[in-house]
Amino acid sequence: MVEVGYALSSEEHGPSELVRYAAAAEQAGFRTAMVSDHFHPWTSRQGQSPFVWSVLGGIAQATERIRVGTGVTCPTIRTHPAIIAHAAATAAVMLPGRFFLGVGSGEALNEHILGDHWPPAEVRIEMLEEAVAVMRLLWQGGTQTHYGEYYVVENARLFTLPDEQIPILVSAFGPMALAAATRMGDGYIGTSPEPDLVQGFADKAGQDKPRIGQMRVCWAEDEAQARREVFELWPTQGLPGQLSQDLVTVEHFEQAVSVLSEEQVVGEVPCGPDPERHLDSFRAYADAGYDTVCVQQVGADQEGFLRFYEREILPKLA
Repeated sequence: MVEVGYALSSEEHGPSELVRYAAAAEQAGFRTAMVSDHFHPWTSRQGQSPFVWSVLGGIAQATERIRVGTGVTCPTIRTHPAIIAHAAATAAVMLPGRFFLGVGSGEALNEHILGDHWPPAEVRIEMLEEAVAVMRLLWQGGTQTHYGEYYVVENARLFTLPDEQIPILVSAFGPMALAAATRMGDGYIGTSPEPDLVQGFADKAGQDKPRIGQMRVCWAEDEAQARREVFELWPTQGLPGQLSQDLVTVEHFEQAVSVLSEEQVVGEVPCGPDPERHLDSFRAYADAGYDTVCVQQVGADQEGFLRFYEREILPKLA
């Protein structure tokens, strides 16, 4: 059966809270955690956006066993891949044997902030492939130089490196991105139980490579309250197509979601206290081919969610 992980939302929670929740998740029995990497939240209501690399340093000191990764980092426009390579190497030293780097091609919301051009999807995927190659080059150690189509690195050496290789897991949502993920990824990250994508990665990249899904839920004693929280905090859940990649500001997202109903947003998100609702979603992800699913609890009551999962969900999926 699928392993249950924990997704930390840096859009909703401040840095100290994220560190505390990661430690609590480890104590509750979660073995994997992911933390989102954004410059902006999706909407003002979410209200937070701490720097992920500082948060990871805190998590490293507050935990001992849980595996932790970014979900996901864009190493192409806002931040040069050499800088991400440096940050990830340090995180891996502080989290020995339990850090992975999740990467993706990003969203305009976060990547446009320095005035850079937001390229079309096919160019972003090419940039991501070169960025991954740059990071792996630097992780080899020694002085490295790279003159590529999108990036230049001259006489760069990372002196602080982990003893083990850093796994790179790639987020991919369409055929072009999936093909690139199979070429460069040590694993796959997805956000929906789509067998064509998950099994497509496994068939081409190898059945032994990890496949991590991300699932949003809202546990609460009252289902109606949980549905309201999802609708108010994550209305972007209902946005179709490329909007999430191409809208530029928080205000644009708020305008786009203003026409959505609660049903359009909440949809199949497991809400409320019924364990079977949550377990059914895990079964869908397992059937799609994921081996781990990191669950994001919407809202402030992370402790209640962790107690519920420790008591009702983790034993049934062990």
